[in-house]
Amino acid sequence: MSVVICGSVAYDNIMEFDGRFGDLILPDQIHILSVAFEVPKLRKEFGGCAGNIAYNLKLLGGDPHIIATAGEDFGLYEAWLNKHQISTKFIKKIANKFTAQCFITTDSDNNQLTSFHPGAMDEGHLNPIPDGTDLQMGILAPDGKLGTQKHAEQLASKSVPFIFDPGQGIPLFNKKELNHLIELANWIVVNEYEANLLSETTESSIGEIAKRVQAMVITKGASGSEIIVNAEMIPIDPVKAETEADPTGCGDAFRAALIYGICNEMSWEEMGRLGSLMGSIKVAKHGTQNHSFTLEELLHQL
Repeated sequence: MSVVICGSVAYDNIMEFDGRFGDLILPDQIHILSVAFEVPKLRKEFGGCAGNIAYNLKLLGGDPHIIATAGEDFGLYEAWLNKHQISTKFIKKIANKFTAQCFITTDSDNNQLTSFHPGAMDEGHLNPIPDGTDLQMGILAPDGKLGTQKHAEQLASKSVPFIFDPGQGIPLFNKKELNHLIELANWIVVNEYEANLLSETTESSIGEIAKRVQAMVITKGASGSEIIVNAEMIPIDPVKAETEADPTGCGDAFRAALIYGICNEMSWEEMGRLGSLMGSIKVAKHGTQNHSFTLEELLHQL
């Protein structure tokens, strides 16, 4: 199962706020917002959508090839990927740039505030999809704008089917650009907020967007997910986690399940169930790449 994963590799700085954001943010003072959160817990983790998806896919027995750009400070992350036998040969290092950095603050209700420095990620267009690699499929995870556009065109020209996962990058594109990316894609995966934003930006209903691809998957956190195939909505129940330590990266675990399922011709119900299982395992661990499982354990629970 050789899969190309386009997107970011990033260092995650994850901070935990013991209170609730809503208790400190006054709705009638948003226009002069000035809020400081004391975060007694800070962790530095390996992350980025491409790195997270690759980590989960490797646990499933897949062969992920990350297409990303990293900075001069990538050494620690590169050693981590090599330790887990995840190929780094298609990750391009950019001189005089930092690897992308994500700063995430989570409150006691698992709400999140995120700041992101793209750094070398903005140079993704300088790292094309390689020739001569036998690829079963790909996923276009959040990346720099030009990199996303070029990788989509390259995957389509090579007849490599791919998932379009625009994520937090949706605001980078206008209506025409998003519609073109949808036309090139075979599948779309977004969370509930992103689905509504995609609908608003393209001026198309979610149902209309879903008709243009083989399937559209909408994740809804603790409420499970929905998969729209042939105008039919398939509800996927959530799987309750043993403990809810950290929601960061659950969506990436779910996406790896979709890739595994598509490559192995699973039903959409099975893929959704696998994604929910993987999300529940991930949420029980801090960080995005600290959980583990075996494929046999997961398939036994489907």
